[in-house]
Order: sequence, then structure tokens, then C-alpha cells
Amino acid sequence: MDTSKDAIVAWCQEYLADLLEVPARTIDPAADFDRLGVDSALAVALLIEVEDRYGIDLSPEDLYEHPNLNAVATYLHEQSARSVA
Repeated sequence: MDTSKDAIVAWCQEYLADLLEVPARTIDPAADFDRLGVDSALAVALLIEVEDRYGIDLSPEDLYEHPNLNAVATYLHEQSARSVA
């Protein structure tokens, strides 16, 4: 599985777009989650999917510290690189 930052951003955009029922291209990876309309229920769904897909535990606090897709993708990419090393 591709764990590059770009691949993670693209997957997250598709996933959130599906949940929000909008085209993926409208999901700005630099926009804060609250600006995108991601509420706590959607955030929990994202956390669960990230763990299932990438095998990385992402806590609600991690989303608070990384409040947009670019930041989350960077964090996940770094975590996946550590788990491989």
C-alpha cells in the first residue's frame, strides 16, 4: 500500500467526500476539519478507517493536533515510516 503523503491525502479526500456526500475535489486538504463540516461522528469514522487501512492508531487528540488532511497525512506518513524502520 502506498503510504506517501500524497496517497494518504488522496485517500482521505475520497473517504471524507463520500461521508460528506460531496465531490472529492471540493475537499481542500489544507482546510481545517471544522471548516469542511467534519463533526465528531465523522472524525471518529475517519479514525477507525485510518486504523483499519494503515494500521496506525490515530486518537482524537491527534486530530486536534493535526487539524487538516495535509497535517494528518504527514503524521500518518511519518508513523508508517517509523513502523517499517
